[in-house]
Amino acid sequence: MLTLRSLALFVAAALLEIGGAWLVWQGVREHRGWAWTGGGVAALGLYGFVATLQPDADFGRVLAAYGGVFVAGSLAWGMVADGYRPDRFDVLGALVCLAGMAMIMYAPRR
Repeated sequence: MLTLRSLALFVAAALLEIGGAWLVWQGVREHRGWAWTGGGVAALGLYGFVATLQPDADFGRVLAAYGGVFVAGSLAWGMVADGYRPDRFDVLGALVCLAGMAMIMYAPRR
């Protein structure tokens, strides 16, 4: 049950961080205005809060593992939001990152 909670928190964190960064990008680079940028900043702040809800208390471990989720989530976001089509190396790299995330977070420890 803790693993499912942890995975759900990683997904929520990814949606907030990647979505927030995308909103800032849209606001600034695509000239959509300050409302988009402000929404992105708010989402990025919420991401920081959600990351603290992970059951594991080790900041370094949680953020290192989240990196793998971020890589895969960024590619998925690009596919959905921008029509990006990852190549086989993008997909393979994301799978390697997710395997690393699983090892960092969920390997049995004493």
